[in-house]
Amino acid sequence: MSNIKDRITKYINGIEQKLKEIEVGEGTKLLDLIKQYVEDSKYYMEKGDLETALVDVAYAEGLLDAFLILSGRDPGSNVSKKVFVGGTFDIIHPGHIYFLREASRLGRVYVAVARDVNVKKFKGREPINDEKHRLEVIRSIRYVYEAFLGDEQDIVKSVERVRPDVILLGPDQKVNEEALSSELKSRGLNPEVLRLRERVKSWKHSSTTALIQTILQRYGK
Repeated sequence: MSNIKDRITKYINGIEQKLKEIEVGEGTKLLDLIKQYVEDSKYYMEKGDLETALVDVAYAEGLLDAFLILSGRDPGSNVSKKVFVGGTFDIIHPGHIYFLREASRLGRVYVAVARDVNVKKFKGREPINDEKHRLEVIRSIRYVYEAFLGDEQDIVKSVERVRPDVILLGPDQKVNEEALSSELKSRGLNPEVLRLRERVKSWKHSSTTALIQTILQRYGK
């Protein structure tokens, strides 16, 4: 039950984020109606009526899509799009938050957390935190709609599970976009594959490696 409540909350947050991107004054009456359904959904969430909360937020999403069409914008609301990201997410730092926040701008974020065996295989070391710990932390981040452990044998199965509209790769992920797209097409999937081109520059520790190195320098003795 708590998982359903969390997902509805993130559903609401996604629509509220999209509403913030729309200029004030455009289609005011329709936007007011959308906002009212969002507020109604939040009200029923507080009352524990999850079914009504879900109906209200879904109706708000439908009205939002209608608004985008009528205003000549992309008829596919980003709120409805599924965005897939994958990674280790070992020691969470500002770089991870920036990555997930950027992913959330594209739609609802589904995260495949790398299994311990695959982390050791691809990075040559065991993660600091085990897979269950890392999954629990990722699930608690507001930008994540759903998170799950990836497949131990075939990492592309995680993409098949979500069937996303968009895949967002991190700037340092060693994945060939063309090869990935080709493999997905062979499995009947055709998501848009994007890459975040650079890390957030305003933080010193924007990677797990940099964070570990600082800890070793400071406390290694």
